[in-house]
Amino acid sequence: MTSYSLRRLGQALPVVFLVSTLVFSLIHLIPGDPVEMMLGDGAQPAEVEALRERLGLDRPMGEQYASYMIGLVRGDLGRSLHFDRPVTELLLEHYPATLELALAAMLVALGVSLPLGILAALRRDRALDHTSRFFSLLGVSIPNFWLGPVLILVFAIQLDLFPVSGRSGLASLVLPAITLGTALAGLLTRMVRTSLAEELDRAYLTTARAKGLSRARALVRHALKNALVPVVTVVGLQFGALLTGAIITETIFSWPGLGRLIIQAIRLRDYPLVQGGVLLIALTYVLLNLVTDLVYATLDPRIRYE
Repeated sequence: MTSYSLRRLGQALPVVFLVSTLVFSLIHLIPGDPVEMMLGDGAQPAEVEALRERLGLDRPMGEQYASYMIGLVRGDLGRSLHFDRPVTELLLEHYPATLELALAAMLVALGVSLPLGILAALRRDRALDHTSRFFSLLGVSIPNFWLGPVLILVFAIQLDLFPVSGRSGLASLVLPAITLGTALAGLLTRMVRTSLAEELDRAYLTTARAKGLSRARALVRHALKNALVPVVTVVGLQFGALLTGAIITETIFSWPGLGRLIIQAIRLRDYPLVQGGVLLIALTYVLLNLVTDLVYATLDPRIRYE
């Protein structure tokens, strides 16, 4: 397992390097002068030159890239133009809120999809299976920019059960987590149902039952473990999608997370902050893919020797 982990880590490092390079290239791929875009049409030439010098855009490209990579290694992503604070400091302040929302949404999704998917697989083509399909399709079809306001109107305004917006405790996390986790719950329910249904028809499960294992123990020890392998892959990839998909949810519920900060930075044309936020999300994706591969290999040891 150690050699496999080191090999996967070695494969992830070039991806991190490529992602960092692409994020650096964003400012140079933008049509027109990015400094003039940040300051607007009414900016004075002296202001343009001052900002260009502040961002280091007056230096040669190679020198800019070297300075950017050195700063990245040191954890220095520049300084926010609007907040006049280090970008790294701002990201670290807002990133925990996004992680908290994404984890809560994932718990909602898993709490719904695992029991519903397992029961649907055990009751194939029966009423429970058809009901789970209906709710899965419904969950995937409802966009969070519609579901969020509906939940606010019903549970926050009319019933006064939860806060309308903000991050003021566990109660304020409920509605955003449900909004963000509903679509993933629908997807994972179908994935768990399909994967487990396939495993229940395998010959090894019949052999395990013939050797004296009860149906419940055979299900948990063999079928469910094998069925979770593709589910773990989807969970790992979708968790990264939750971080980016949280932008809309954070905006609806005024959640002080990374997505809302990036939207604010785009509106304010705060390029260093936008660049740092995009880089952080991209690196999170890479890290989640690495963790998913390691969990995948733990569930199915054959993967380590391929």
